[in-house]
Amino acid sequence: MIAKFFSKSNPIHFVIIAVVLFLVFSTIKIHYGEGIAIDIWYILKQIALLGIVLFSVFILDFLVSKNKLTKKNSYQILFFALFCMLIPQVFLKSNLLLANLLVLFALRRIISLRSKKHQKKKILDAAIWISLATLLYFWSGLFFVLIFAALFLYKISDIKNWFIPLIGILLVAVITYASLIVLNISLTDYTLRFNTYISFDFSSLNQRNIIIGATILFSYFLWSLFYYLNNLKNKSKSYRPSYLLVLFAALIAFVIVIIAPNKSGSEFIFVLAPLAIIVTNYVELISEKWFKEVLIWILIVASLANLIL
Repeated sequence: MIAKFFSKSNPIHFVIIAVVLFLVFSTIKIHYGEGIAIDIWYILKQIALLGIVLFSVFILDFLVSKNKLTKKNSYQILFFALFCMLIPQVFLKSNLLLANLLVLFALRRIISLRSKKHQKKKILDAAIWISLATLLYFWSGLFFVLIFAALFLYKISDIKNWFIPLIGILLVAVITYASLIVLNISLTDYTLRFNTYISFDFSSLNQRNIIIGATILFSYFLWSLFYYLNNLKNKSKSYRPSYLLVLFAALIAFVIVIIAPNKSGSEFIFVLAPLAIIVTNYVELISEKWFKEVLIWILIVASLANLIL
């Protein structure tokens, strides 16, 4: 029933997803908000963060539909919401929520390079978005790899285009430095806030709900990946690079989860959007309606169980 309901794109789907995310967001904030003084500024901040989450859903849907990464359905936003429910800790850190939104902005510009229109502007935009995301969370910078992967996959051979990302980085660096001077903030003090360490200590993730959620996420990724790659040959040659870039984005996100210095579960936010696209592509290949329902209901039941645990 749920699979059929979301099988066609409809604005009501976004409303339903928004309500679900609001409930999950509120639940996790209440659960982890014990001892926090609640005032008007705290409430306004949470409203802003919820707005970032909902805007991320909108950008994901726009990215997918504009670049025809899936068929005309709403599975991608459904899976995004279910994955958020599965690991609700993704809502805990405001800087990662905003960094993820900026990465989605960049991914939208990177994949749109396929059209061959305004390439220099799109490359610069993507570099700026990722640079801003890096200011919020240092390891977001790994997504710069996507820009150069796109230049290679889309066969953009003009050597000048390969230097444009450096211009975007320099532009953000200059504006940031100028802002620090105006605000009388030491550059040394500012750079100390960047956590550039790599850690393979997963002890902080040794929580039952995170272990369950991460296991299911990774299982869905591996299972869908086989069909995703196998189905690439059926895609038109001009669209194949777009699907590969989505896969690269997912792999980079998993790398961030692995090397993140202070693991809390929040870093999984980078995985959710590309994984939602990959799983949607797999679900579209399934002919058995009952099996689609099973895949979705597994996520629903597991997500609800995780919220209760």
